[in-house]
Amino acid sequence: MSKAREAGTSAMWDREVTIIFCDLCVREVEVGNRPTTFFNKEGWRNIEVKFKEMTGRDYDRMKMKNKWDQLKKDWKLWKELKQGSTGMGWDPVKRTIDAPEEWWAEKLQDNELEIFREVGTNDVSMWTTAIAFNIATDT
Repeated sequence: MSKAREAGTSAMWDREVTIIFCDLCVREVEVGNRPTTFFNKEGWRNIEVKFKEMTGRDYDRMKMKNKWDQLKKDWKLWKELKQGSTGMGWDPVKRTIDAPEEWWAEKLQDNELEIFREVGTNDVSMWTTAIAFNIATDT
C-alpha cells in the first residue's frame, strides 16, 4: 500500500459497493479471520484484495475500517430506533420506517436518530447480514 493511495481522495461508497464490502467481511468472519473484535491482518488483506478485484476501487485499510465503523454505528442507531416498537411498516422507495407522526416525535428526541426518517438506510438486510452477524462479540 503506497502512502499516496492512503492519502488519496475520499472513498465513494454507493449501495452496490457497500454490499460487496459487507459480503467480503462476512466471508472473512466465516473463515476465522476475525478472532476477536477486529479482523486480523490476513482478513484485512483478503478484504482489500478481493474488494479491488470486484469493484476496481483501490481503498486502503483505513478507508475500509472507517466504513466498517460507520456501518456499525448506524446499525446500533437503527437497532435503538426500532427497539420496543411494533406495528410499523416499511417504505421501500424511501427505505425508511413507515410510522405515525407520534412515533417519530418520540423517537426523534434523540437527534442522531433523525437521519433515518428522511434518508433511510442503504439496505437493512445488508446490516442484518453483515453487522449483526459480526457484532455478537463486539458490542
